[in-house]
This record gives sequence, structure tokens and C-alpha cells, in this order.
Amino acid sequence: MPLTYKNYLKIDELLALQQPLSEDPEHDEMLFIITHQVYELWFKQIIHELADFQSALAQQNLPIALRNLNRVLHILKVLVAQMDIIETLSPVSFRAFRDRLESASGFQSVQFREIEFMLGRRNPSVFVHYPQGLGARERLESLMQQPSLWDTFLHCLNDSGYPMPESELMRDVSVPPELNQAVQQQLIKIYRDESLLTQLCEHLIDLDEGLQEWRYRHIKMVERTIGNKIGTGGSVGVDYLYKTLLTPLFPDLWAIRNAL
Repeated sequence: MPLTYKNYLKIDELLALQQPLSEDPEHDEMLFIITHQVYELWFKQIIHELADFQSALAQQNLPIALRNLNRVLHILKVLVAQMDIIETLSPVSFRAFRDRLESASGFQSVQFREIEFMLGRRNPSVFVHYPQGLGARERLESLMQQPSLWDTFLHCLNDSGYPMPESELMRDVSVPPELNQAVQQQLIKIYRDESLLTQLCEHLIDLDEGLQEWRYRHIKMVERTIGNKIGTGGSVGVDYLYKTLLTPLFPDLWAIRNAL
């Protein structure tokens, strides 16, 4: 059989994955399913790009690293824009099928947790959603012990002639990075040198800001749909989401703004 658009992209299999649970399917449940499946597809691409980004950084290939990061930034814009679509789902429409979701919750998205772990936001409390013995738990535990994007970035700067403190190069990668004055001094030098590394720093700020923008739109979508109620699957809902909003991924890059 010759290769066709349909069998190359597995269109039949893809279109069979939308299976509403309502006995008399609620019209908007299809929108809810498709929107979240599309999110997961874009999450997969972000993970793909971030892995290649770290590999390029480790090889000092800054043009490729910038290309990967630029693509992630464009994907984040799509994720934010997608909120406009799901916000057409009214609270009444969502309530009509919400109980069917039972314990299912976006907090269980393994790929989003993988993205967070790759970016350095590592919180062992998320393991409560992934029991021991599951492949998802093993993937996250493995990522927890690997250098984050920020760690790879610091090693890249160190190898590029901007010496980083040994304490940061050898730090415990299982915890988020903290502010470091010596790192900030080197970052200020990079900005004043105006090289590709400066562009890389700004792209990382764009990434941090883009993720915060997506989080904000996600919070407002949840608040608009269910208010302050407990989220699906018993998740803590809007109050928890607000706490995650303004925690920067790369605090040193934000801290140097007053010195530039």
C-alpha cells in the first residue's frame, strides 16, 4: 500500500480517540476532550524541543539552541491562544459532564510535570499523583536526578569563558535553583558583551514569562468555569494555581534587571 496522508498521520486512529463519557453525549464534552488532547500533543513537542535544546547547549551549539527555544516560545503562544477556545465552555455546560471525570485531573498530566522538571521546577509532592511502579513515576524520578535546563545553561556559560561558582556547577539538581550573586555578576558581563549568549538569556526570560502567561490564562479559565470550587479529581483548584503563578524559573536572570 502506498504511503498516504491518512496512514502516515494515523488519522483514523487519531479521530477515534475522542470518546465522550456522557450516556447522551453533552455537546461541549467533545470540545473539552479535543482541547486537552491537543495540549498534550504540544506538550510532547515542547519536551522534544527542550531535550534537543539541552543537547545543543552541552555541545556549545548556540544557533541550534536558540532555534529550539524560539520554537518553544511560539508553541507557548499557541497554548495561550487556545484558552480563547476552551473559554467558550460555560460553567453550566461544564457542570453537565464534570461528574463523569471522576478522579481525572489536569494535575495528573505527566508531560506537563516533565516540562516543569526539565525547566527546574522540581517538587517531590507531585509524586502523590503517580503511584510507585508506574512508568510515569519512573520517568519523573529519573528527570529529578538529571540536570535541569538551567544547570545545562550554567555549564554552557562556564565553558564559554564566564566562570560559574563550583557550588552551582556541582549543586543538588533535585531542588530548584536559588539566587546566587556570583552567577548574577557573570550574567551582567554577558549582557554587556552583547553576544549570542545575551540573546539566549533573553530567550530564557521570554520562556519564563511565556509560561507565566499560560499559567495566568489557565487560572482565569478555571476560575471562570468553576470559580473557587475544588478542582476535578479533588485538586485544590484556583487558590493553589495562584501560588504557582509568580515563582520564576530563572531567578538570577530576573534579579539582574536593576543592574543593567
